[in-house]
Amino acid sequence: MNTPLTLSRRRAGSPALLAALTFLAVLLLAVFFPALLSPYDPLAADPLNAQLPPSAAHWLGTDQLGRDVLTRVIYGSRYSLLISLAAMAVAVVAGTLLGLLAGLVRGGLDELISRAVDVISAFPDLLLALMLIAFTGPGTTNLIFALGVASVPRFARVVRAQTLVVASSGYVEQARTFGLAPRVLVWRHILPHAIAHVPVLATLGLGSAIIGTAGLSFLGMGPQPPTAEWGLMLAEGRNYLRNAWWIGVWPGVALTLTVLAVTTVGRHWQAHFEGKHP
Repeated sequence: MNTPLTLSRRRAGSPALLAALTFLAVLLLAVFFPALLSPYDPLAADPLNAQLPPSAAHWLGTDQLGRDVLTRVIYGSRYSLLISLAAMAVAVVAGTLLGLLAGLVRGGLDELISRAVDVISAFPDLLLALMLIAFTGPGTTNLIFALGVASVPRFARVVRAQTLVVASSGYVEQARTFGLAPRVLVWRHILPHAIAHVPVLATLGLGSAIIGTAGLSFLGMGPQPPTAEWGLMLAEGRNYLRNAWWIGVWPGVALTLTVLAVTTVGRHWQAHFEGKHP
């Protein structure tokens, strides 16, 4: 299986890919070791230094409570990225299981799963997630669940289609005639091929999940104040755009760059998987 690191080695001449990978490396450092990038506390308020413009002491300025904006952007990457990754994990696991089950069992169960996936697909991801959160209530766990369920169809359809193809292939039929147990047949021969496209889809879907996380947090459906999360920071900063534009702009810049970086890596990985050269 080709990984983004493999792609960087094979396509070292791609400036966009190298820039994306470098940015994602810094982002991972911010997620797991944020204290290395900023000495400030993201939750420590200092009203005497509220709404200070960018300076040598505070590179991206301070917010309405005197908190360092750069620090909050750095710590905010942890919530924004990990929530999106968790949502993608939910979608991958649920979509793979449903697609595999539909492709193997077929018949009435296949029809039931396919129609359920069609119903979910009828709603835009963000709208469906918003509807689910309206029933379950705001919060990080509910946000992960809602975004994950909204992304299930894209994985279920691909895995089902691949399962149908692989299950009827010659080598699987031959393995079946040799008396290979169904569980071993599925685990060794069908599943690895059925999920071959899933990592690429998950990488491309991660960008949408990051936007969805920020959008729902902006509406107050995700982590609650005073948590440092990009969507929540955008919501807080919108009231200060005239007097302190940096409060809302820098989280938006971080969000945009992250989505661009993830999408760039995903597109290159997809092109490499399909044998193309972007």
